[in-house]
Amino acid sequence: MMGFLPLSFAEPLLLLGLVALPALWWLLRVMPPRPRRVSFPPTRLLFEIAPKEETPSRTPWWLTALRLLAAALVIFAAAGPTWNPPAGAAGSSVPLVILLDDGWSAAASWDARLKAADELIASAESARRGVALVALSETNRDPTLLPAGTARVALRQIAPKPYAVERVDTLPTLERFLKSTGDAEIAWLTDGVDTGRGPDFTAGLAKTIGDRTLTIFEGAASPHALAAAENAAAKMTVKVLRAGPGSPEAGTVRALDAKGAPIGDARFTFAPQDSDTEAAFELPVELRNDIARLEIAGERSAGAVQLLDKRWRRRAIGIVSGASSDTAQPLLASTFYLTRALAPFADVRVGERGAPQLAIAQFLDQKLPMIVLADVGALAPEIRDRINAWIEAGGVLVRFAGPHLAQADDDLVPVKLRRGGRSLGGSLTWEKPQHLASFAAGGPFAGLAVPADVTVNRQVLAEPDAVLATKSWASLVDGTPLVTGDHRGKGLVALFHVSADMRWSDLPMSGTFVEMLRRIVDLSGYTATPGAGVAAELNVANAAPLRTLDGFGAFGPPPSTAKPMPADFRDRATLDHPPGFYGPADGPLAVNALAAADRIAALDTSGLRARRAGYSTAEPSDLRGILLSTALALFLIDAVIVALLAGSLGAIFRRRRAAAAALLLAAALAAVALMPTPSQAQTTTRPAAQGAKPAPKPADIAPGNDDFAIKAVSQTRLAYVVTGNADVDSIVKAGMSGLTLFLAQRTALEAGEPVGIDPARDELAFFPLIYWPVIAGAPKPPQDAINRIDAYMKQGGTVLFDTRDALEAPPGPNGESQTPGMLTLRNILSSLDVPELEPVPREHVLTKTFYLLRDFPGRFNSGQTWVETLPRDEDDDAASRPARGGDGVSPIIITSNDLAGAWAMRSDGQPMLPLSPGEPRQREFAFRAGVNIVMYTLTGNYKADQVHAPALIERLGQ
Repeated sequence: MMGFLPLSFAEPLLLLGLVALPALWWLLRVMPPRPRRVSFPPTRLLFEIAPKEETPSRTPWWLTALRLLAAALVIFAAAGPTWNPPAGAAGSSVPLVILLDDGWSAAASWDARLKAADELIASAESARRGVALVALSETNRDPTLLPAGTARVALRQIAPKPYAVERVDTLPTLERFLKSTGDAEIAWLTDGVDTGRGPDFTAGLAKTIGDRTLTIFEGAASPHALAAAENAAAKMTVKVLRAGPGSPEAGTVRALDAKGAPIGDARFTFAPQDSDTEAAFELPVELRNDIARLEIAGERSAGAVQLLDKRWRRRAIGIVSGASSDTAQPLLASTFYLTRALAPFADVRVGERGAPQLAIAQFLDQKLPMIVLADVGALAPEIRDRINAWIEAGGVLVRFAGPHLAQADDDLVPVKLRRGGRSLGGSLTWEKPQHLASFAAGGPFAGLAVPADVTVNRQVLAEPDAVLATKSWASLVDGTPLVTGDHRGKGLVALFHVSADMRWSDLPMSGTFVEMLRRIVDLSGYTATPGAGVAAELNVANAAPLRTLDGFGAFGPPPSTAKPMPADFRDRATLDHPPGFYGPADGPLAVNALAAADRIAALDTSGLRARRAGYSTAEPSDLRGILLSTALALFLIDAVIVALLAGSLGAIFRRRRAAAAALLLAAALAAVALMPTPSQAQTTTRPAAQGAKPAPKPADIAPGNDDFAIKAVSQTRLAYVVTGNADVDSIVKAGMSGLTLFLAQRTALEAGEPVGIDPARDELAFFPLIYWPVIAGAPKPPQDAINRIDAYMKQGGTVLFDTRDALEAPPGPNGESQTPGMLTLRNILSSLDVPELEPVPREHVLTKTFYLLRDFPGRFNSGQTWVETLPRDEDDDAASRPARGGDGVSPIIITSNDLAGAWAMRSDGQPMLPLSPGEPRQREFAFRAGVNIVMYTLTGNYKADQVHAPALIERLGQ
């Protein structure tokens, strides 16, 4: 049996000739060269002159060593040396039992293992011994003795399995076979990897074989494996495993899509002490979601492949908020709670600050599978149509309630809603905050634990109907729905009847909120095409095998032993469930050779009493030709050296020395002449041709845009919308100028001249307040202008809409004004995300920002002024507080009193328009109302802060 030195001899007895080398050394050393005769003229005077060259008395030692080496090479060649000789157990007559590791860890070095087994069988064939092949994966098959030729054919039919082999399960069948066979020689062709229960197998094997001869073949290259792939927020990572620490290594993990096309590569490196490392794919989430297979480049095994299904794909989710408070208090905003809840398992994209319509359109263009709308109210008709088409194609829309949604009326909700909201708890109601009831058994939240500490103090209510119960996924203990959902086409619409922040409920602070969103995300699409993967039902009991991997990691049809797996299967591959894809082709589930927590280790065979052998993939090489050629070369060198020592070559060299020197000089000159000359590039600067035109410069910014921006930001300025009606525009301009002059006379604000703007063209962010006179019957502004106004309002600006028609018509039957101006305003606001409005309350901060006011008259005093409804704390006494207000300013103010008409002054300081009813101080109060509105937009709830009350009282006393 060969050892670890891959060398053997066909005639080892001929190596005894090496014993004669010392005698040859003595003979060559004592035999000097033949004396040299010197012929000289018979001159008596020179007869006694000694020759310059003397003949040595014995051979130099180094020449003797050269001759001995040549003789030794001849002896070695005669012995028939062979490099990488075939493995065998020559001289034995007992049967040969070959134990063969054939799990996924053996696939990487399978060729070396087959070669070693074939050589063992060839050796047994020459000795006419029987051979038994025992594949350690076949635990239920009893081994049998076969002729060597039959065993060689059976060996070629064995292939590595794509799962880990349980070696221990083979010990009973091996023990029965050895008892029936008697004495045998055992060879274990191991892969050196312990995938579990390795010590149990080695202990059992030692007991089973007893005193029989055991040879362990080891030393194959350590296999690598992949496990624990994770699609994180910024990158996808996968663990690369090896069997224990070792030498430094490096490699590449390749990512492929479902069609086998490459997506990207990631490098990994093992330090000497590492048994696992990490490879990271820093790719966009869209590319990472297309990855269906990770594999180690150059490694052929099922363990070196990690299959990915929809569970590994990171969903891209867009969040759009309709509340302007998100900008003022980001840590209390709904976007903050939603981002923190979704970030662990989704790629969250928050819409840019501005109009929700633009953010929604952007997410629709990106084909996101799921969009979350937090308190987004009215939407433009074209946006609604695009969302409906997106849902029909498979998109998932999740909406959260709030003041804006409570006032909206659209079909992008699963159930019909009642206007307004329902308040629970407080001093003005008998109802108390409600807890959550059990989740619906048929909904996506089935099985979640109901939190006992979550309460709801406000919600939007659904109109009762026959199908409300089937659309309710979660409810309160009183039966009112908390979450409703409805399937539309391939997509889904879900509604949380509470807000996404802490205003209406403390649900966003609970872990149940995260799990509820996770369940909904699982229903969303997983590719660039919305809805792909939604067809894969969550309640599938079993998934049939679709495509499976063989031991080398190649896809093929499922074997006959493969069985359908449960839809919630998360374990490593087995004989019944080999690695591969299971279930429908449009949403398969992946099974891998290793589970996420699996690791591999080196197999410890030190406890076994056995001979050791190594694998070799090289073919046997006969060394006789190399040795004889080397010996011949040494003999030629010896002849040349002897000639040099005798001086025969000296004369030849002396005669030809001059010619050789001339030849060398000519060769050197030729080489210099043929050497390429390095070229140097020169930059020539040519004068410009006369009359040539200079290169065109980038276009300058239009002077109008620069002038407009400089004019707008140089001073605080009020703005008004230019309507195109010359009479109205002139009155509004005069009114805004009059208000600006009044502000300079009565307050510390010295504002600049008011600016007329076009919402569709001009930048609105420069102005704290925009006055919009509404002209009855005017066409609706373009959607671009509406979106810009919506973005302006969301970013903290305030728009004052004035219909200027308080005297034209009485209120309608429901208290709603039906004047032409108000109808035109409703048409404008139909595409704006307008919050819930209320008449200015007596305690509102708008009534106290500068002057103490009860109402806000203009040219008329019969109209009402409307602002955003601010939340009222029912547990506090509103009358005890000086003002109501939130942290921001109402983005919209609506009046019909024609404020600009009351402010308008002629150049001589006289009013342009009369007042109605024309009370003596009505114009003064109109100016004061304008001052309060301007100060409100500039200072917000400053006067609502109790901290400033002592200073204000002190000033009033002075």
